[in-house]
Amino acid sequence: MRTETPSTARTASRALPELRFAAGRGYLAACTLGIPAAATVEALEHDLARWSSGSASAAEYTGVVKRARGHAATLLGASPDRVAVGSQISPFVSLAAASAPSGAEIVCVDGDFSSVVAPFLARGDLSVRHAPIDRLADAIGPRTWLVAFSLVQSATGELADATSVIAAARSVGALVLIDTTQATGWMPTDGLDADLIVCHAYKWLSAPRGAAFMSVSDRALDELVPLTAGWYSGEDPWASCYGPDLHLAAGARRFDVSPAWHAWAGAEAALGLAASLDMSAVREHDLALAAAFRERLDLPSAPSAIVTWADADGTDLARLTAAGITASGRAGRARVAFHLWNDLDDVDLAARALGR
Repeated sequence: MRTETPSTARTASRALPELRFAAGRGYLAACTLGIPAAATVEALEHDLARWSSGSASAAEYTGVVKRARGHAATLLGASPDRVAVGSQISPFVSLAAASAPSGAEIVCVDGDFSSVVAPFLARGDLSVRHAPIDRLADAIGPRTWLVAFSLVQSATGELADATSVIAAARSVGALVLIDTTQATGWMPTDGLDADLIVCHAYKWLSAPRGAAFMSVSDRALDELVPLTAGWYSGEDPWASCYGPDLHLAAGARRFDVSPAWHAWAGAEAALGLAASLDMSAVREHDLALAAAFRERLDLPSAPSAIVTWADADGTDLARLTAAGITASGRAGRARVAFHLWNDLDDVDLAARALGR
């Protein structure tokens, strides 16, 4: 049963503020790479001008990262002292993998994104089990040390039942790691009771690639070994530049990786914009458009802004591309995504390209 209609798509769009994007028509690839809002472009241009003129300073970038960390904390429902910054997801996940006891059982989703799985497999001495996303909670048992999963699956757009998975993990004392890269930005992710929430901001948050963040629980703060520690992992990075002592911040900053400053100049603006939005209204907008497209293609309803369907030979993806639509293909499926810059005209453009 389809509950979203084109009329609800129009209503949802009116609930959002007017946002400026230089591009957007036919761009259905937020799940691959977001496009920057005007505010983000302006922030990057300002940064480039200051850098090229010799006016940029490390102290200025410290403020940029601090403000961006605060926006990330808002998006994940955490306090800033429980948020670490970095450049990619896999180093964060690797901290959990490196901290697991030898022989520990790790439960993952079968077919999840490699960055959420590979660090555990690379250890070589962990028991890694994979379960279908709809049976993930059932796969958690007394031996499970940690369950790791993407809240929204990259290849299919499926949503995990985070509530049941977290409850199952808590019942046996297991840690919970959730990757929200394909979720934060189009749906609320500030109510997840997880020990580790990792997110890269270059997709639905439309930040430059190279800005990622992670929230940590008290238990994770105690149990994870900060193997990526460097000068930026101290309470005051400028007092942590040299040995022989180990300098670690009391909170999640001990897991910080020295930030790629120029990426964070754009990320500050992008995350600030996202944090200012009513994420429930964003979800309603995106889901309404996705539902309208599913209806045109006679696909089953689903609570995801990512729409995928079987396209083993890439025929449908080629048709979309030929019509000037930016889409993607993953795991033998065509994939489109609807976000802030899209409207019903994009739904119609993509559906007609597929002859529907």
